[in-house]
Amino acid sequence: MKLQDCIKFSTENPVCFLATTDGDQPRVRPLLMWFADENGFYFATFSPKDIYKQLQNNPKVEVCFYNNAAELIDAKYMRVKGKIEFSDDGALIKKVTEERAFLEQIIGRPIGPITKVFRIYTGEIHFWTMADALKEPELERIKF
Repeated sequence: MKLQDCIKFSTENPVCFLATTDGDQPRVRPLLMWFADENGFYFATFSPKDIYKQLQNNPKVEVCFYNNAAELIDAKYMRVKGKIEFSDDGALIKKVTEERAFLEQIIGRPIGPITKVFRIYTGEIHFWTMADALKEPELERIKF
């Protein structure tokens, strides 16, 4: 496997589950990945949310992408563990706020001032299927 395979899988299956910590308590929530490229996996959130505070306190995360297979035998997961960093790139923030402008109607306020873009910029990735149920330590790891 190569990083390009990981980018393709995450792009085709952008709804993922992101784990953070809140003190010593794990927190997991579904999240929509914005995009992925050779520089990492990009997401956006809002500064008033708990996830933003958790990421500021501990930049280590794990994300699990799932192919949403109808049958368990066809299930495939991609787990990404690593560190995030926030971006202050105005062009990125502008682009995501334009692409997700519909959120303004949902939350009832402009999203530009509260939008925070972050990416998992370094870490390790591995794929998992039912055939790997007892082989996790042996699975190929992709560093990025």
